[in-house]
Amino acid sequence: MNSGKTVQGGTQSFAETFGIYLDRRMARIGLLGLISGFPWVLIGSALSLWLKEDGLSRSTIGWAGLIFGVYAINFLWAPLIDRIRIPWLTARLGHRRAWIVLMQSVILICLVIWSRSDPVAGLAGVITIGLVIAIASATQDITIDALRIEQVNSTEGSAMAAGAAVAVVGWWTGYKLGGVAALTTAQAFENAGVANYWQATFLALGMVVIACNIALMFVSESPPVDRAAAQSHDDTLIRSRLHFSGLLAGLVTWLGGTLIAPLASFFRRNGVAIALAVLGFIFLFKIGEAFLGRMSIIFYKEIGFSKTDIAFYSKGIGWVTTVLFTLLGGLFAARVGLVRAMFLSGILMALTNLLFSVLAWSGKSEGLFALAVVMDDLTGAFATVTFVAFISMLVDRTYTATQYALLASIGTAGRTLFASSSGSLVDWLDGDWGIFFVITAVMVLPSLACLWMIRRQLAGMLAGAKVRLFSKASEIDT
Repeated sequence: MNSGKTVQGGTQSFAETFGIYLDRRMARIGLLGLISGFPWVLIGSALSLWLKEDGLSRSTIGWAGLIFGVYAINFLWAPLIDRIRIPWLTARLGHRRAWIVLMQSVILICLVIWSRSDPVAGLAGVITIGLVIAIASATQDITIDALRIEQVNSTEGSAMAAGAAVAVVGWWTGYKLGGVAALTTAQAFENAGVANYWQATFLALGMVVIACNIALMFVSESPPVDRAAAQSHDDTLIRSRLHFSGLLAGLVTWLGGTLIAPLASFFRRNGVAIALAVLGFIFLFKIGEAFLGRMSIIFYKEIGFSKTDIAFYSKGIGWVTTVLFTLLGGLFAARVGLVRAMFLSGILMALTNLLFSVLAWSGKSEGLFALAVVMDDLTGAFATVTFVAFISMLVDRTYTATQYALLASIGTAGRTLFASSSGSLVDWLDGDWGIFFVITAVMVLPSLACLWMIRRQLAGMLAGAKVRLFSKASEIDT
């Protein structure tokens, strides 16, 4: 087995490298990922099947996915999350945890409202509540990502890479196992003869939200002394350049430090040209995957699989494979270099989408279904952990929440804005799922072309980063 290089230039085996996963901080990061992933079950799988089984069309379900758009714009209010303290809660729980608890409470209230709703009689109301859940989830993601990054020092390359992998594992745990809980609970209520079985399911899922809040209390949060000092320094610089004083100067300084300083820091650290190129790649990278993901559960249902089948293959087995390949993906990305890893994951995503075309053309096949799901989770794990590690390396710790939210939102924007038309595309193709999945495979190519054009700039940028992924900076290649 080839050895890997440490930050200090020594060597360590894969087994020794894996030892970082035993750091207790990894458990905290995994929990944060779980809390972040669970709401996607509510507004994704659960809401889609609820609408489907209540007789709404594929197009309606697809366009309902526009509520995910809030994840693409949460960077707009991320600066406020970095600055504003929640009365009473912040003093007792800490800045980051207070925001998470507040948003979790909003989600819990929304589930109670859904439990008393009828999508046929009040579709607008159901979608509105889904939008509120999405806003609360997107808002808590801002502070979850910041708290996750702040669990690790910026000079700990191994821990940062492991943290990125564990965060992805946690997210998929919340999404996959949360999906198992949602689908099996709904199926159990339906089998028991409960008329409004989805409404009853949402009440049961509220218990998961409560459990997440209790577990959050075991995630430590350090006092933001350094962050506050750095922000205060930037505020002082802004105020020194003003030619007026008083209340107006204070307001302008606060707005400048909150809204402008984080963006200026990102472009100053990376350079305008490279920064814009990176944002373009991030926007395009996972559009094809999003098209597939938005319609996959509808495809499974139409091809003949039951909710229990979907829960077992897509959620249960999918969770196991995602966890395994995410942990391996973290090591893989570290050893071959992030740029190569992103190229490979993009190509694999395209090839995996073609497997779904084969499944669509061949008809219901549990073996082929299992293979497609496993391969989809494998490639998704590689792509996601590489993506998370990459953007985590780029953020300035002075504005962790704002800059990470900006980068993550750019990626979400591409997936959400285009994938919202996925149901309409299937309808336009007259339900030809095979052609649909071929199109999703082709969608991966523009991002790879963009990545190819900026590969050398990315290599230099990563080589100069303070955070290194197991290898020496000189070994981060193209």
